[in-house]
Amino acid sequence: MLSDHVERYLALRRTLGYKLHNTGRNLQAFAAFASDKGDTQIRAATAVQWAAQASSPHARSVRLRDVVLLARFLHAEDAAHEVPPDRFFHVRVVRQPPYIYTPAEIGQLLAAAHRLPRSYVLRPTVYATLIGLIAATGLRVSEALDLRFDDLLPNGVLRIRQTKFAKSRLVPLHATTVEALTAYLHERQRVAIADDHLFVSANHGRIPTPTASTTFQRVVRLSGIAPDRQRRPRLVDLRHTFATRSLQRCAVRRESVSRHMVALSTYLGHANVVHTYWYLEATPDLMADIATAGENLVAEGAA
Repeated sequence: MLSDHVERYLALRRTLGYKLHNTGRNLQAFAAFASDKGDTQIRAATAVQWAAQASSPHARSVRLRDVVLLARFLHAEDAAHEVPPDRFFHVRVVRQPPYIYTPAEIGQLLAAAHRLPRSYVLRPTVYATLIGLIAATGLRVSEALDLRFDDLLPNGVLRIRQTKFAKSRLVPLHATTVEALTAYLHERQRVAIADDHLFVSANHGRIPTPTASTTFQRVVRLSGIAPDRQRRPRLVDLRHTFATRSLQRCAVRRESVSRHMVALSTYLGHANVVHTYWYLEATPDLMADIATAGENLVAEGAA
């Protein structure tokens, strides 16, 4: 019975664009656990007991959060479903500030990628182009890895389809990025690979995201970037760097920042511009410039 409720809940949320892969696994596992205890409705004690079996505080928090959202949905239809206390395993998540690469460091990464051992013939070129593309466009790592040949549209435009929140968008490319992609395609098409993903692994298929992240860490080590830093720079930080550098180039007037923020949010594929405003935290120079401009406007008004 609970399993049927879970499927109905997941189906509804997926129609709204959520993928819910991990959430689906969690909720089906909870439904099986609760059914073994003889529960036909959600019981708060059962939810807490099931969540407590997770291996880490964060996993316990995620488990209980998933059940709480399901319980609220079902409680609206049937008050017999109990809503567990949502802060029972609460873990305060602090979003780590991104590593912002300098232009010189991006050049070091590209050079290091070309020095990767050739475990397969395309490997150095694949990773150099992947790194360059994310740095030049701010694509999500998964979006870049999902690209196929027919996503390269005429006039230097990329089609990013059905990614996070089931949104698609078009991403215009700078002429230098188009030139680099064209050079990569010439090399890519000389290798007989049936798979049509733009970036391919040694198995001639889409590169798994963990593989891309692990290989990038090797590139970072080869490049010599931030050797003493406890938290190593990540592949996703190239996206953060793109957003931050973009904000640094915009004018500091409030209306200019607002227009630039909306355009950047659209380009990055954010569901809400609030997510784009987070990058202001990583751009202290721009924040200081905005504050100074604001003080000057106040001073001019008082004069």
